[in-house]
Amino acid sequence: MFTCQTCGKSFDLRQEVLDQYPGWTPRQCLDCRNSKTPSAPSVTKSRDMSTSEVLARFTEGPKTGVFTDGASEGNPGPGGWGALLVVDDQMVSQDYGSEAHTTNNRMELRAMIVGLQMVPADSPVDIYTDSQLVVNIITKWAAGWKEKGWKKKSSGPIANLELVQEAYALAQARPMANIQWIKAHTGNRWNEYADALATAYRRDVF
Repeated sequence: MFTCQTCGKSFDLRQEVLDQYPGWTPRQCLDCRNSKTPSAPSVTKSRDMSTSEVLARFTEGPKTGVFTDGASEGNPGPGGWGALLVVDDQMVSQDYGSEAHTTNNRMELRAMIVGLQMVPADSPVDIYTDSQLVVNIITKWAAGWKEKGWKKKSSGPIANLELVQEAYALAQARPMANIQWIKAHTGNRWNEYADALATAYRRDVF
């Protein structure tokens, strides 16, 4: 058993997950891990739902667009990402993956990169992420960083620069793509599905 450093609750993880990362000690329970809104934990995260369970449970939210999400257990720690393209409430394509040692922000950026790659350059499409940081990076900050030689106004390097540059270049090549924030874990069907893809690495059934 472990103790969550955020809420103080005792929790456990499957032995198969622990065996993959020798010496790693998880610091957060499923409810608190990577939650953008700790006071309203994700149904998906608290129950660790599979993608099929998400589809059976949720029906609300946007019906067309690209949905992306990233997650990590610890920061850094093992993590995953997921992205999918949906048209008229039907999934057209999906992709997901994981890394043994990463951060939540890296996984959010990786998911966005894959999501952007799913759509043609001339396609008008909404791309949803529940990471306001990723939205701000691509739509507000990256242009200024690029003009300054990929440097910030303040001192210090740009975190995850190679992923930021790749995501920004893909977004610039898709001027009709509308990258926007969607509130995390409120029962939006395809956002919850992207969350389930991002956490698939810790389950036997994705």
